[in-house]
Amino acid sequence: MKKKSQHPKTFHFKQFSVSGGECGMPVSTDGVLLGAWMNGENLRSILDIGTGTGLLALFCAQRFPEAHITALDIDEQAIQTAIHNRDNSPWASRIEVEHQDILTFTPHSNYDAIICNPPYFTTGQVSMTPARALARHVAGFSHQQLLHHCQHLLSPSGQISLILPCQEGNTLIEQAKQQGWFLTRYCLVSPTTTKPPTRLLFSLSRSAHDTCTVTNLTIRAQNRYTAAFTELTQAFYLKM
Repeated sequence: MKKKSQHPKTFHFKQFSVSGGECGMPVSTDGVLLGAWMNGENLRSILDIGTGTGLLALFCAQRFPEAHITALDIDEQAIQTAIHNRDNSPWASRIEVEHQDILTFTPHSNYDAIICNPPYFTTGQVSMTPARALARHVAGFSHQQLLHHCQHLLSPSGQISLILPCQEGNTLIEQAKQQGWFLTRYCLVSPTTTKPPTRLLFSLSRSAHDTCTVTNLTIRAQNRYTAAFTELTQAFYLKM
């Protein structure tokens, strides 16, 4: 593995490091949850939409050693940060970083899986930082549009995995069903045992599934990480 980067705002995982640079989205618990939770078998191609720092692309590269990952972002600073992080990882040859808008992106072939930590501030004040506002505010790009474009990017048996606040996630799932998507996995995430769920991890497929796996995940209990959260993330966090 290459020497760890000393770039400012660098977060070190067990097998790679992520620099935030000037990108709008630093390392977040949402990203770690999604990267660790997404699943799939015999994945050869994965699309990371809105890659930001490249965090999800790096998670996928570690977890799926046979997969080639394409990481897209519309923000030029994010692209430069993602390239920096890719080049300082063990998997640079398997991650392609592209400055592309998902609305106009046309791949050579469909993907086995898509992963996305999408924008979710649909109302309220936009962040004063332009890059972070772009990364987190839905302005002219809806979650329905995202699904509409993804249906043309996935292989017939492929799945898209996302994380959203619970209300936005459940709304998108209902909209997705109306578009012909099928819910395959559903996980409610609570920050502690005393707080209600705040995040929803879920996977959708264009192919019908007999069952949907429904689970719950609590991150902390009695000021400690829960056994379930530790099991999910221990391959990544240094102190797990």
